Amino acid sequence: MRVLILSATTGGGHMRAADALKEYILLKDKNAVIKIEDAVEFVSPFVNKAVTGGYVYMARNTPNMYGTFYKSLDSNNPANKTVEAITYSFRNRLIPLLDEFKPDIIVTTHPLATELYASLKNRGLVDVPIISIITDFAAHQTYIQDGVDAYIVSSREMVDDMVERGVERVRIYPYGIPVKQEFYNDIDRNAEFEIEGLDPELPTILIMAGSFGVTDVLKIYHKIVKSPEDFQLIVITGKNEKLFDNFERYLKRITIKNTLAEINELIKPSVKKRRIASKPTKLLYYTNEVEKYMHMSDLIVTKPGGLTVSESIAVGLPMAIFKAIPGQEVQNAEFLVSKNMAVKLEKDRTCTTTITNLLRDPQKLQDMKESIQKFCKGNSAANIYTLMLELIERQNAEKDRSE
Repeated sequence: MRVLILSATTGGGHMRAADALKEYILLKDKNAVIKIEDAVEFVSPFVNKAVTGGYVYMARNTPNMYGTFYKSLDSNNPANKTVEAITYSFRNRLIPLLDEFKPDIIVTTHPLATELYASLKNRGLVDVPIISIITDFAAHQTYIQDGVDAYIVSSREMVDDMVERGVERVRIYPYGIPVKQEFYNDIDRNAEFEIEGLDPELPTILIMAGSFGVTDVLKIYHKIVKSPEDFQLIVITGKNEKLFDNFERYLKRITIKNTLAEINELIKPSVKKRRIASKPTKLLYYTNEVEKYMHMSDLIVTKPGGLTVSESIAVGLPMAIFKAIPGQEVQNAEFLVSKNMAVKLEKDRTCTTTITNLLRDPQKLQDMKESIQKFCKGNSAANIYTLMLELIERQNAEKDRSE
């Protein structure tokens, strides 16, 4: 089986879903030939830079504007038609890749990739089956294209939404977003806590900072550690050097000031020095072991990107959502909260209270874990793989009948 997975790099989640699916296919079929391609970069590096750069800029600096733009694309209006026109003008550049690789099936994990291939298929230039994986928890018009054989969505609610948007129910499969098997595998928690120099008896909060908002993440951390409860934190900054450096300086400053306060208390016991709130914290830059730190944690504080959320669900990890970008992240957050899988960290002044209340209510955390376990779709990649085989078989049967 030859599988071409078309994706894009606007956010890391689309590629992570592609990697997870590739990993599972190779586990089931070592002879499979799989290629993951950034479709937008392939057809136009300039357009890819504009799309990716525009997304990052708006998400960081003008999130409300991004939310408005995202909403405008969720309907047949001039903005959406402009994006379609740009996409269609570059679609033929995808043909050499298809001719060279000769896939048996196409899988897309990004709406622009879906649009590029579907537009070729609708013109009769290609006829390979296509599966579109929607990597968020709410439907969006940009994913919906004529010529798509199957849509993979995150929930049954999304099935109904897609049907209302005109997609045939038989083409929609609520299999969930594929994540790597490591997120489903258990770990030896006590051994890992010892390796990492952390206390297995303390509640552990994981902060996944991602690539956005240096100031926002530091503010969230500063508020969380003010909680009077005993706990420890793991902070993963990802490939955000500025955030890592700022965090490192911040933690050193707290340590130095608290040490000086302790010394002053020894020298002058009668003088009370104010201590800065602090908790045991393990700071990490980029890591290939995100699943391990998720398994070690009792709660994750994160932005609600589709793949990070799906990985948290695979682990069974309750979520505290901060700074959701208007658009798909807000929709993801609303869905998670409605299903009792997450809470929102609203304003700075309520953040400490929200975390404190969660840690003081083990039953609430347990209820969230149980909600996640009920929702978890651990067979996502397996179900998608089976569907791929069915679509290929159906395509071959149709070719045989036509000959």
